[in-house]
Amino acid sequence: MKSTSTKFTSIREAIKKGKGEVAIRGWVYRERGSNQKRFLVLRDSSEIIQCIIDRDSVPAKLWKDAEKLLVESSVEIFGAIREDKRAPTGYEVQVKNLKVVHFAEKYPLTKDASTEVLLDNRHLALRSRRLTAVMKIRSTVTGAIHEFFRKRGYYEFDAPILQPTQCEGGSTLFSVNYYNQKTFLSQTWQLYAEAGIFALEKIYNMGPTFRAEKSKTSRHLSEFWMAEMEAAWMELPELAQVAKDEVKFIIQQVLNQNKEELIILGRDIKKLQSSIQKPFPTITYTQALKILKEKENLNVSWGKDLRTIEEDKLMKHFDTPVVVTNYPKEIMAFYKPSDPRDPKTALCMDMLAPEGYGEIIGGSQRDIDIKEIEKALKKDKEDPRNYKFYLDLRKYGSVLHSGYGLGVERVVSWICGLDNIKDAIPFPRTMLRTTP
Repeated sequence: MKSTSTKFTSIREAIKKGKGEVAIRGWVYRERGSNQKRFLVLRDSSEIIQCIIDRDSVPAKLWKDAEKLLVESSVEIFGAIREDKRAPTGYEVQVKNLKVVHFAEKYPLTKDASTEVLLDNRHLALRSRRLTAVMKIRSTVTGAIHEFFRKRGYYEFDAPILQPTQCEGGSTLFSVNYYNQKTFLSQTWQLYAEAGIFALEKIYNMGPTFRAEKSKTSRHLSEFWMAEMEAAWMELPELAQVAKDEVKFIIQQVLNQNKEELIILGRDIKKLQSSIQKPFPTITYTQALKILKEKENLNVSWGKDLRTIEEDKLMKHFDTPVVVTNYPKEIMAFYKPSDPRDPKTALCMDMLAPEGYGEIIGGSQRDIDIKEIEKALKKDKEDPRNYKFYLDLRKYGSVLHSGYGLGVERVVSWICGLDNIKDAIPFPRTMLRTTP
């Protein structure tokens, strides 16, 4: 029986069929048995299913091959599917023929493997049902982002990864030897996006982002993906609403497409459903400090940024994401303008996720006053001459505009209920990890 002429179905399709002859293929996920029966749990990208081999019902060579199968061996199986509620997914295949594509060696990962061992063998750990479920949800999240913006008339716009200047802080730059000069890996798409809106007005992008933050927390990666948007004529309140709409759209798409994966992950689906049935509140930084003082007995001096501990305590009082606006101007990046109604604050926003997942979006209106930008750059010990192209945007038909960045891994972590952001990306890069 040759695989080239056989019509194979996915395991999920076979389960939907429910009865009759099937041809499936994949990898041995679990194996056990006696000298009379072998039980193989087969996995493919769609599902798992139990397959039973009776020694007395198959040729001797097939039985010998079955006895040699180890976890992750790749096989093609031909047999009859039937319902059996005792089986892991409610169905099993009585094997009539089996072709071994590859006999795997003894698998180095076990159920009790440590986190570090799993990360050292990430190229193999990705095969677990848990990480497969996360990657499927991640795919839905990124697809939803594209769909959301394209439906609203945004154009996809790409920016260089190699950039000559900082945007989010010089201390978090990765430098790169670029021929006979030095350049940097992108901290954000933003500065180039601000050029793009004068041509296309509404744009978005999703791409890799690099921050050399000396942090080893469960929320930080040195390389991550950010979905960013920028729009001409947009002020902060509208920006915040777009962010709320986007996050609700993403969650709804995951609920529509990935309930089975959420169940595999043990995620409380009701919490996600509940979060999109309510409006996301908007509060100011000053109001956030008031909540922390009155409800958590936590005094935060006005002017200090909210750390992880303060964000977590604040979000104990909300069961949906919350937009926090008007952080102190003094601690904001050079491109964030003062709020005319409260000049000590900036026209900026963060979106914080509930359940201890922290900031998932950061954005602002953009300053269009050249003198104010130059002043802020000098304060950051940056030479305004290095930002000539960016300052030019304020000289030729400048208009009010705004944008934000959404951390893809942070959103995936929250939706999946992950303990560590490292599991929200296929191959995590951190301060201590550059392999595999």
